[in-house]
Amino acid sequence: MATIGSLALTYADWAKRLEDGYRVANIIELLSQTNEILDDILVVEGNLPTGHKTTVRTGLPQATWRLLNAGVPTGKSTTAQIVDTVGNLETYADIDKDIADLNGNTADFRLSEVRAFLEGMSQQVAATLIYGNQYVNPERFTGLAPRYSTVNAANSQTAANVLDAGGTASTNTSLWIATWGADTLHAIFPKGKITGLQHRDMGEWPNLDAAGNKYQVYRDHFKWEIGLCLRDWRYAVRVANIDVTQLTGVSAANLINLIVRGLYRLPTAPSMATAIQTSDSPQVRANMGRVSIYCNRIVRTYLDLQAMNKTNVLLRLEEFDGKVITTFRGIAVRTCDAVLNNEARVV
Repeated sequence: MATIGSLALTYADWAKRLEDGYRVANIIELLSQTNEILDDILVVEGNLPTGHKTTVRTGLPQATWRLLNAGVPTGKSTTAQIVDTVGNLETYADIDKDIADLNGNTADFRLSEVRAFLEGMSQQVAATLIYGNQYVNPERFTGLAPRYSTVNAANSQTAANVLDAGGTASTNTSLWIATWGADTLHAIFPKGKITGLQHRDMGEWPNLDAAGNKYQVYRDHFKWEIGLCLRDWRYAVRVANIDVTQLTGVSAANLINLIVRGLYRLPTAPSMATAIQTSDSPQVRANMGRVSIYCNRIVRTYLDLQAMNKTNVLLRLEEFDGKVITTFRGIAVRTCDAVLNNEARVV
C-alpha cells in the first residue's frame, strides 16, 4: 500500500480533501512559490526542431595603416555558432475513477489535483531557468547559473558580468539582472510546436495496479517544452556570493552598490538606470529588450526595507496595475523563490 499511495490517490487522500464530508476543500498551498521570472520571460520559437542556433561575432576585421606605393591585406570578421537546447518536462496524473466520483464532485476533485501539477511544474521550470545544467542532466536545458559560474575571467568571458558580494560560506544567494529581448535573452520552444505549459484532459482510461490487474482512471497529461537562449551574454549580470546570514551590520553586502555596478556591465539599459549606452545604432538598442532584477524574498525584503528609507532615492515603492512594486532607477525588482539561499561560493 505504501508504494501505491505514493504514486496514486487513495481513499485516505480523498477524505483529507473534503469539507463537511462532501465538499472538496480549498487546499492551502503551503508548497506554492512566487516566481515572477515566469511572468516576465520572453518566449521565441526556436529555429531548430530541438532548440535554437545563434550566430555571434567573435572577431572584427583589422585595417592597415598604408604607406604610399604599398598595398594592404584584406580583412574579415569571424563568427561562431551556439546551439541552445530545449528540455521536455512531462507527466501524467491518474485518479481512480471511483475515488474521483465519490459524492459527485468529480470535476472539483480533479481540479484540485491538476492545480498541484501546474504549481509543481512551474517550480521545476523556474528552478531550471536558474540552475539547470544539461551537461549534468542531459534531459534538461541549461539555465543562467552554469553560464555565469565564475568570477575568474581566465575561465570564462562571462566572468566580466559576475560580481562578488563577498560571501565565503555556503549560505549564499544571487541577485540577477536580466534583459529579456529577441537579441539578448529569451526562452525558446521547438520549431513548429506549441509554447507554454500544455494540459490535456484525456478522459477515462484503463490502468494497471501493481499486480497487473486493470481498473479505470481519469487521466490528465501535462507537457512543457522549454529552453533558455542566451544570445548575448553581456545582457545578463549575476551578483553572486550574497551571504543571507549577513544582510545587516558592517559585514553586509552593499546591495545598492552592487546593483549599480551590475547595471553598468550591460551594454545598454534604460536611460534612467545608466548614463553609458552601447555604440550600436538606436534601432539596435531599441530591440535589446526589457531589464528586470530578480532575487529571492530574503534579499527582496531587505531591498524593500531600504526603499522605505527616506534618504534612499534609488529604490522606490511604486504602484503598477494595482500592485505595489519595488523599482531601482525605474527597473522592476521581482521575486523569484527558485533562487536558493544555500549556493556555494562562486570563485
